[in-house]
Amino acid sequence: MVAMASCQQGGQQNSGAPVKNLLNRANMDTTVRPGDNFCLYANGTWLKNNPVPNSKTRWGSFNELQESNYKKLHGILDSAAGVTNATAGSIVQKVGDFYRTGMDSAAIEKAGLTPLKDQLDRINNIKDGNGLLGEILLEHTEGMGPVFYFDISPDDKNVTKEICQFGQGGLGLPGKEYYFDKDDRTVKIREAYKVYVEKMLTLMGDEKDAKKDAADIYNLELALAGASLNRVEMRDPNLLYNKYDIAGINKLTPGIEWKSLLTGLKVTGQDSVIVGMPKFFTELSKQLKSTPLNTWKKYLQYNLVNGMASYLSSAFDTTDFDFYGRTLHGQKEQEPRWKRIMGVIDRNEGDLLGQMYVAKYFKPEAKQRMLDLVNNLQQTYADRIKNIDWMSAPTKEKALIKLNAFMKKIGYTDKWKDYSSMTIVNNDYVKNVLAAHKWSYDYELNKLGKPVDRTEWGMTPPTVNAYYNQSFNEIVFPAGILQFPFFDADADDAVNYGGIGAVIGHEMTHGFDDQGRLYAADGNLSNWWTPADSANFTKKADVMVDEYNKIVVIDTYHVNGRLTEGENLADLGGLNIAYEAFKKTKQGQGNEKIDGFTPDQRFFLSWAQVWRANTLPEELVMRIKTDPHSPSEVRCNTTPSNMEAWYKAFNIQPTDKMYRPVDQRARVW
Repeated sequence: MVAMASCQQGGQQNSGAPVKNLLNRANMDTTVRPGDNFCLYANGTWLKNNPVPNSKTRWGSFNELQESNYKKLHGILDSAAGVTNATAGSIVQKVGDFYRTGMDSAAIEKAGLTPLKDQLDRINNIKDGNGLLGEILLEHTEGMGPVFYFDISPDDKNVTKEICQFGQGGLGLPGKEYYFDKDDRTVKIREAYKVYVEKMLTLMGDEKDAKKDAADIYNLELALAGASLNRVEMRDPNLLYNKYDIAGINKLTPGIEWKSLLTGLKVTGQDSVIVGMPKFFTELSKQLKSTPLNTWKKYLQYNLVNGMASYLSSAFDTTDFDFYGRTLHGQKEQEPRWKRIMGVIDRNEGDLLGQMYVAKYFKPEAKQRMLDLVNNLQQTYADRIKNIDWMSAPTKEKALIKLNAFMKKIGYTDKWKDYSSMTIVNNDYVKNVLAAHKWSYDYELNKLGKPVDRTEWGMTPPTVNAYYNQSFNEIVFPAGILQFPFFDADADDAVNYGGIGAVIGHEMTHGFDDQGRLYAADGNLSNWWTPADSANFTKKADVMVDEYNKIVVIDTYHVNGRLTEGENLADLGGLNIAYEAFKKTKQGQGNEKIDGFTPDQRFFLSWAQVWRANTLPEELVMRIKTDPHSPSEVRCNTTPSNMEAWYKAFNIQPTDKMYRPVDQRARVW
């Protein structure tokens, strides 16, 4: 979202240029009272006229912007693929050949499962437990990541040092909940998954024993799931911070010798590791001994093919989509092939594709415009912290130090990743995917023993999203999201502050949500709160948790207030801060109507416009179980219903359905 030059504190909008009205009345449903359902009032006609396309599971403002970016990327990819004599190792060659081989469905169809034959044979030839663990570790070094999670990232309590981090993994379903929840939808998905495993094994040539092998694989996953943390537990960074020396972790995992394990991962010179879920690795060490070797071999073969299915011939790709797309998400048909291949390239060569994207579509001056707006929101946030009545002076001082220490990344990185060691060929798609996976592993491994690179980005430039990184204490806004409906240089301040302003405030508030507040200004996991202030925060945040817990989204499924706590806090904090910053602008201090709406009404309508979306029931339920974000309509409605300014803007009355008594409104940041 490109910020307008006039978004500085007290600035005027548009320098006299005509205002582009980006709030379309035709999208609204004014037969609905804003206080009964603000989302429908602001977006009802749009929602009615924009059902979810067959190739999507959700359709909203984010998707519309993403589709616009996709078209730009499609042109870039077609252009690169058309250059058949590109210099070896150049950006055009690596991107163009990767895309061209991915689009060559005839060659992929002809190859079938052959591209994975060497790995499948290697697994089949495992002779004993040592060979089994050796294979698991070897696959990690190839970028496949079976059985458990492993990466290299900053030590939460010493963020200047990279350290080996281990976590739970190995499941074919989205998380622990799907193996144990008893609601009808989850039970059906669980049973469908068992059938899916059997189908995949049959396609792999295991016709005779597919049913039995599938049951064995599922039971192994069930054991691993039973020792895994659920998603709410995984929100506690202190619970996940378990640092061990080699002798210490060896005691918890009989049968796994960690010095040898690290050697198998190509890790050298490390005397300690962080294990997020020790119980999981204790269970894993048990299963490595107690589960028959043949079951492990079938599991690894299935896991390999399952992870690679979307890159293989149509039999595997379609079977994969039928379960993960149709059954799990409700998606009716696959995205066009070019979009799927584009996503693969964005994930695996994101900085190459990103360079081509920003060179053509991102104006350098946009960075400064965005920075002006970020700085305005940052100063407004500081003012709010100073005026908080529930926090003591010592904690406020540290909060302000953290706020002022935010690193701001806007548009795209200043240090592109070097892909020179990744070899992309012009005739083998799966080989290219495997090469990209291995490059990614080696890239992470190369971080050990070196200073933490704080210039690294966690998203690629075309991404329609933003994020806060606790370890770097940074807020990041990729080029892809710096566009309407989040920002438009020709729109009035109300629209921009209700859109991009709220997003900026959202990411800033993540530094002070239930997770972010546990990290200090330098990014280290350390307690900078007085006990009383910490208790006050928890008490206030719990009001919001209880509020969201009561919201029924579909059937009997409620929002999980604890799972979504951080995002809900960020929504409310972000909208409050954006509103206060908006009130410093000329428009915000006036009352001149545009298209019949006051400045405050336009601010909140812009917020609602950003969050309009239709979502399939299957997708909605899956998100309720796994997504730390509340559903779009809930975000659209619940956040402003905690703000007095919204009540005044739309004359909300106690008889309105969304009315919340003053003493029940959540107030944190």
